Amino acid sequence: MKPGTGEIFETADVDFAEHILSAAYGGMRIGAHGQRRGMRMAQFSLTPALRLDHLSFRMSFDTHAAPRGVLIFGAVRSGLVSHTSDGSHRRLRPGDVYLSAQPDHAFAATVEDTEAEAAIVDPALPGQVADTEPGRTQQPVRFTGYKPVSPRAARAWKDTYAYVRETVVNHPGTARYPLIAAGAARLLVATALTAFPSNALTDPTAVDRRDAHPATLRRAIAFIDEHAQRDVSTAEIAAAAHVSIRALQLAFRRHLGTSPVAYLRRVRLDHAHQDLVAADPTCQTVIAIAYRWGFHSSSRFAHYYKQAYGVSPSRTLHSR
Repeated sequence: MKPGTGEIFETADVDFAEHILSAAYGGMRIGAHGQRRGMRMAQFSLTPALRLDHLSFRMSFDTHAAPRGVLIFGAVRSGLVSHTSDGSHRRLRPGDVYLSAQPDHAFAATVEDTEAEAAIVDPALPGQVADTEPGRTQQPVRFTGYKPVSPRAARAWKDTYAYVRETVVNHPGTARYPLIAAGAARLLVATALTAFPSNALTDPTAVDRRDAHPATLRRAIAFIDEHAQRDVSTAEIAAAAHVSIRALQLAFRRHLGTSPVAYLRRVRLDHAHQDLVAADPTCQTVIAIAYRWGFHSSSRFAHYYKQAYGVSPSRTLHSR
């Protein structure tokens, strides 16, 4: 499935349901019981590394799944789900948020007339957002628990998921713009890192404090200025500056009073401004230029733009 596109599967045939689920989540075996009224699965590929699924099972079944090599963060909307993996058993009810299993571990589940939503994430993606052990050789970011750290964290995950669905998935035209799709994917991953326990470190170490000097900032700014037109992660900026993500963030905070992400947004805003100044208002629109530079909300783009330039983007576009 190409990024920015979706597919819907619906069937009442248990064997075909098993085939669909195996294709989506790795090898699965299903044992249905009771009424078999079928299933519906809607998938949307946000980026090559992250997919959003909406699942509705109008039946009850037991399943065993092989290791899938992906992270699956879910939320139960109705029905009941029981997960067993790594020797632990979790019974999930409506409103519960969960990580199903580690990417390299098998799991078993019982699903009872359940509606759920899920984000299927490449395990490498969290490493683009956060660091683990200090030093130049980083360990992979790994989630260490299956439940959110607090009810507030669970709400944050559900709110962020809903926000991405509303602003990107429900407006599929925006997902054609790589900067918007990638930003939404990293927003979800960053929320997962705050919502679930992991080995990610957020506070700068002594090494990070030492590395957060003006030379680091200069290297990072040069990289951002050169690559603002493409999807760049915080990890890539840190690598270009030869420091950890934490040191990079500290350098921007210490010397500019901002974050790498906020600085990148301002650089892209400047590019959007240049495009608006040069655009022909008869064949280009504010929203298309905003999307091109990663701003998926027209109202938020207008707010940032007016703060920076003192006029609305539409006024700039039509001032030729």
